[in-house]
Amino acid sequence: MIVVVSDRPDRSKALVDAVLSVAECRVVGTGETWDRIGDFRGVIADVTLGRPEAKRCLRLLATRPARARTPLICLTRGSGQTAFTEARNLGATLCLSALAEPRMVVGSLVREVWPDKSVADLVVTREAERAGTLMTRLFESAQTGTIDMPSVEQGIAPVLDAIHEGGLTRWLDEVWTHDDVTFQHCLLVSGTAAAFTQGLGLSTADKQLLTRAALVHDVGKSRIPHAILNKPGRLDDDERAVMQTHAPLGHEILSASGGCDPITLAVARHHHEMLDGSGYPDKLCADAIGDPVRLLTICDIYAALIERRPYKAPMTTRDALSILSGMDGKLEGGLVQAFGRVVQGTP
Repeated sequence: MIVVVSDRPDRSKALVDAVLSVAECRVVGTGETWDRIGDFRGVIADVTLGRPEAKRCLRLLATRPARARTPLICLTRGSGQTAFTEARNLGATLCLSALAEPRMVVGSLVREVWPDKSVADLVVTREAERAGTLMTRLFESAQTGTIDMPSVEQGIAPVLDAIHEGGLTRWLDEVWTHDDVTFQHCLLVSGTAAAFTQGLGLSTADKQLLTRAALVHDVGKSRIPHAILNKPGRLDDDERAVMQTHAPLGHEILSASGGCDPITLAVARHHHEMLDGSGYPDKLCADAIGDPVRLLTICDIYAALIERRPYKAPMTTRDALSILSGMDGKLEGGLVQAFGRVVQGTP
């Protein structure tokens, strides 16, 4: 946790929002005595240091029992060396101008508190945790009932922000640390979809729409028996038939939940359809499969191929793309080629 000391919380809002992108953040006033606040990793003081209450607060921080000195960044409003000297005397490990951009302050904070990490590393970790917590709640709710569609919206920004800040590779590395198969898969697909839509230069609205669809595309798996869902090996015919019901089940759950857009509904039901009619559950083909479904199906297959499971090694990007390219007639070739360029970072 990072603590922001502020004598003007309204003035500190942009700074707090920037800190929240990398860590938990608690805002306290200059009356803080530090004896009941718990553990924290660093402090940013966004205060007028000339005020007696601000000086008292920071002096109390400096005398707080701790195994190591807590990094303290002071944002100074005075001019010249005097303000920096005053901040240093109050225990500042780093002084910055109060006019500094919040992102620059956060970058300095990261170097002080997590010297072996980058801002991008922390953003991806933080956003994956936020999206993962949301997905856990959604799947628990969907096991026996509906899901809260407005809460799904809370999962879109974390995925898009993580991909924008850290890129797809960092996102995949972070998601791979989680053991739950369905949890891992949904976050892999959503991150891959976010990267694909970003690489295609789609509008903000379209990026949000397809990331939302990716997050909940497998919600029907919440009602598949765990013995089948987590079976460490190939499914038999009966088990495969049960597994394939997750697509219509997901459509049913989202429909019953209300407020779900048509594209997300279509993705949930049809992300296993193939252009040649060999998919399921409705054997759709060609023009009956819309572009958003075609795009998400590619992301879904790619994520399944690169997943890390106890019983199988993940495929390399090159091998996974080779399989996608070999699905000519089942997947749209132009989209597969564009997808390959995005995940390989080639123009």
